[in-house]
Amino acid sequence: MIVVDMPFMSYQVSLEQALENSGRIMKETHCQAIKLEGGARVCPQIKAMTEAGIPVMAHLGLTPQSINAFGGCRVQGKTEDAAAALLEDAYAVQEAGAFSVVLECIPAPVSALITSKLDIPTIGIGGGTECDGQILVYQDMLGTFTDYTPKFVKHFANIGEEMTKAFKAYDEEVKAKTFPDEEHSFQMKNEEALKRLY
Repeated sequence: MIVVDMPFMSYQVSLEQALENSGRIMKETHCQAIKLEGGARVCPQIKAMTEAGIPVMAHLGLTPQSINAFGGCRVQGKTEDAAAALLEDAYAVQEAGAFSVVLECIPAPVSALITSKLDIPTIGIGGGTECDGQILVYQDMLGTFTDYTPKFVKHFANIGEEMTKAFKAYDEEVKAKTFPDEEHSFQMKNEEALKRLY
């Protein structure tokens, strides 16, 4: 199943914009669903999309497209009031028609509570083990993005280090003109014939 994230500002302006862009994404990417960030404030868009036949996955907690509004990568739902607000948002997106909801960077007990209350599945990313499913961005999992590592990210491999070594070796060989070498270049049967073209 392929779910495509709605790009930033592709659904926030109006219902018409949301419907047009989500429909276009479905047609052009051949995905099975779209995902958008936000709770009650995006429920009109979720309702309009689902009524138009577009399956919608919601996303609550730390929503990467709004990371600047949060002041950076910060855990969401750490207080009773904040947890209650997340639960209300979860009920709202479910009621609007979302078929599932991503819970990102939320304390495990809050994610467990939300999961126990909803009829739709929850997908955790930094939401603890009690979510119905888990997701981890593969660039984080494989260590190919190392500028910042959220607490919930586990590197299952350090492919990023090997990639960096390979890029540096390539750069050095190109600058030294040792790559491409004869083994990786095409030759002519009669190279002498080129002299007439000079």
